[in-house]
Amino acid sequence: MIRVILHGACGKMGRIIADIAARDDQVSIVAGVDAFGKAYADFPVYASLDECREEADVIIDFSTASAMEALLGFAAARGIPAVVCTTGLSEAQSALLQETSGKVAVLKSANMSLGINLLQTLLAEAAPKLAAAGFDIEIVEKHHNQKIDAPSGTAIALADSINDAMDGAYTYVYDRSTRREKRPVKEIGISALRGGTIVGDHDVVFAGEDEVITFSHRAYSRAVFGKGAVEAAKFLAGKPAGFYTMHDVLA
Repeated sequence: MIRVILHGACGKMGRIIADIAARDDQVSIVAGVDAFGKAYADFPVYASLDECREEADVIIDFSTASAMEALLGFAAARGIPAVVCTTGLSEAQSALLQETSGKVAVLKSANMSLGINLLQTLLAEAAPKLAAAGFDIEIVEKHHNQKIDAPSGTAIALADSINDAMDGAYTYVYDRSTRREKRPVKEIGISALRGGTIVGDHDVVFAGEDEVITFSHRAYSRAVFGKGAVEAAKFLAGKPAGFYTMHDVLA
């Protein structure tokens, strides 16, 4: 049984992960940590990591960027691998992730969905062939009206998967309203829609002469991210120090 500390236990994703773990006979949440929540399940919930004394094999983090330094310090000091699902990290925090991975196993991905990470692999394979055939590349992402950033980190990650496979030949454009010119060949347009309760839709469009190929991913609930996080925890438990991603989980 893999013992898990759930960091950000009382947030929306924390509760989803707790529910998924309760139905998984390979993992057990031994403690939760949340500065703003209260115990709601059959494991203790602490206000800070300093209060947590339970032994664990892995941490699943779905908290806030402001808690990142404390989380990584705790993981390194206790030698507990960490699955970091929190988004919106600063460059300094991303650098700290890399530094911490020299001491303990750390897994971080822009999106915890297994489907999105498989899609990134497919795009990296398809892009060079389609680009060579003259296809233009556009990305459209849609999210709920409460999302504060645009475009989504996942949209950027999908674009990066394409661009990495193309040796960085493309630039990204987010707004064409001030331009009066034909579309440059070496650009990827990334558009963001916000409305309603859309959990997360991503379409990667390859538009060629007389044909269009679209790679799509639809998240119908946040559970897809929770399932990915739990699978990542199973993978990371017992791993040596190093930096891992969801692509390692899928390998």
